[in-house]
Amino acid sequence: MASRTVDVTLLSARDLRDVNLVSKMEVYGVVYLAGDPISRQRVATDRTGGRNPAWNATARVTVPASGSGSGALRVLLRAERPLGDRDVGEVILPLTEILAGAGEEPTEAKHGTYKVRKVGSSKAQGVLHLSYKLGGVIHPPAAPAVVRTGEPAAGYLSAGAAPYAFAPPSPPQHLRYSYPYPCPPPTMTRPLRISSR
Repeated sequence: MASRTVDVTLLSARDLRDVNLVSKMEVYGVVYLAGDPISRQRVATDRTGGRNPAWNATARVTVPASGSGSGALRVLLRAERPLGDRDVGEVILPLTEILAGAGEEPTEAKHGTYKVRKVGSSKAQGVLHLSYKLGGVIHPPAAPAVVRTGEPAAGYLSAGAAPYAFAPPSPPQHLRYSYPYPCPPPTMTRPLRISSR
């Protein structure tokens, strides 16, 4: 299946929901293909912005080139906390929207402002400014062709599959049973005493 990369640059956010009751929020972003936790890419934490963080950091995610189906990029904003990080909100970017009108070549960056929603809810709290640009389409390599006789087509496989014409030569007689190092000297051991009482 053909794929391409998407470079998502998180620029800044404004008026985010404050999830820290005592201290100032330190917010970071995680970008990934929804349903694929292996593709997670984290951007650095903004330690000074609080509810209005600014990152200007890029995360690269590989997505299917077709964009068909219900795939989406998810941008999850989280706050670092001593007792465990907490979700601030998320932005869902449908792949059909990102890949709309894109050819096979890389594209220029597109900027947008998206509402940040509470995770698992439709309630919006703040906005996220980001940009994204697409890399070129990458097609997987074609499988090697096989001739009808079952032999692989000419190429590197046919040379490696040829049987040996003869066995490798055996070593000379005087080297077959010789050892490269002398035997170790015998060690003195105390005889085992068996006493019968």
